[in-house]
Amino acid sequence: MNDTLLTRATEVVLPGTVDPDGLQVRTRDLPPPTAGKVLLRMDATGVSFAEQQMRRGKYYDQPPYPFVPGYDVVGTVVATGPDVDPALVGQRFAAVTKTGAWASLQLLDAADLVPVPDGVTAADAETVVVNGVTAWQMLHRTAKVAQGATIVVLGANGGVGSTLVQLARHAGITVIGTASARHHDTVRRLGATPVDYRDPDVYRRIRELAPDGVDAVFDHVGGAGLEESWRLLRRGGVLVSYGTAATKDEEGDSRLPVLKLFARLALWNGLPNGRSAHFYNFWAGSRRPAAFRARLREDLTRVLALLADGALTAEIAARFPLDEAAAALALAESRTVAGKVVIVR
Repeated sequence: MNDTLLTRATEVVLPGTVDPDGLQVRTRDLPPPTAGKVLLRMDATGVSFAEQQMRRGKYYDQPPYPFVPGYDVVGTVVATGPDVDPALVGQRFAAVTKTGAWASLQLLDAADLVPVPDGVTAADAETVVVNGVTAWQMLHRTAKVAQGATIVVLGANGGVGSTLVQLARHAGITVIGTASARHHDTVRRLGATPVDYRDPDVYRRIRELAPDGVDAVFDHVGGAGLEESWRLLRRGGVLVSYGTAATKDEEGDSRLPVLKLFARLALWNGLPNGRSAHFYNFWAGSRRPAAFRARLREDLTRVLALLADGALTAEIAARFPLDEAAAALALAESRTVAGKVVIVR
């Protein structure tokens, strides 16, 4: 690439704590990639719970406004830095960005790229980047659920939940999944037994399905219901909490619900009942960048291979072009969809 060439990129900007229609679209010039960097053309990105919380100013360590959101991306390398293999140009990769992916072009570290298998579309791959790594790590690294076990997945129709159900079924694990009644057919198709989360007796219904308790519960809701999730466990069972959706609309310090959650889990872990409770944090260990990157690459490579082999099915709720990111965010926040809302080039 000509060292003086600037590339025009289109970006979606989150200017502050605005409604989805307050997102802004801008263009700016990007310089050529420097050492260790590539210029990636976005082919697909998506809407996760993180962006929904960032819009409210509620994500734990989000950057100051204004910024470009976008937690992960699948794209094609169009230019490389001076010390990066030029053979990467034209190849497709996935990457976790945390922010910045809602852009037509972006400069990324080459070390963060994970190859996307041939035959897997960008939109399909996008559904299992952050969602797939999260589900894989919770199931196999945090809870270490064994074949033949029974688990409960709250929000089994969601992006992480639907992927978690499929990974568990692939590993020979029985799944009970909560979802609204409209999504029960989807949950059954994924291989889980659905339970209506709106049913006032939802936890009693789960106990009827698993009278001896379950081996693990994956709870993204938090709040008052977390104690009910804990009570579902049999001796030796594991609770994995990975969100505080129940408090997403509360005012105040965004760190407070998480700190309260940590205190509660620590208390439960001290009880002599053989059960354990964990809070899953995608970025745990990131202060050791080399080890963190190696683990992320390993786990994302596994999940993408399962997608390529057909063991995982991409659950896409809807596709939107980049300039309609506001509509994509509004739909994701509506809680009416199954799977992931994807933004495409």
